[in-house]
Amino acid sequence: MFGEDLFDLPRDGRQSEKALMVQRGVGRLLRASGMVMVTELPLASGRRADVVAIDDLGDFWIVEVKSSVEDFRCDLKWPEYRHHCDRLFFATHPDVPADIFPGDAGLIVADAFGAEIFRHAPEHRMASSTRRAMLLRFARAAAGRLHTLYDPAAA
Repeated sequence: MFGEDLFDLPRDGRQSEKALMVQRGVGRLLRASGMVMVTELPLASGRRADVVAIDDLGDFWIVEVKSSVEDFRCDLKWPEYRHHCDRLFFATHPDVPADIFPGDAGLIVADAFGAEIFRHAPEHRMASSTRRAMLLRFARAAAGRLHTLYDPAAA
């Protein structure tokens, strides 16, 4: 289906091929927008966000990837993500109808090669204590993953 280089990093097996394609396209959009991201970031609530991105001002976005209508309908945890970000987005691919996603969240449509923001997310600022906790969580996850790539035997 796709070249091996599409998914260079270790996968945890929970994401479908479509979800991984959307995630890659979202990552390219975020990077082009000056943001960096961490995928599958555990949150203080015990939930795990699909994509967490931060910009150079310290603003956080969470992007929840949905690969199908059924994937969206069976997921009831996404409203909790608002407490851990400044903007909440859904990301999907062109085969999923956009009208199923709530209007009070942003919408990104992506494929494996890029993405476009169809609806920007409204801002809802995090508490400063939550922002600090998210920054530490983000930094530790990114550094830990980089270390594992550098020295897999150290893990």
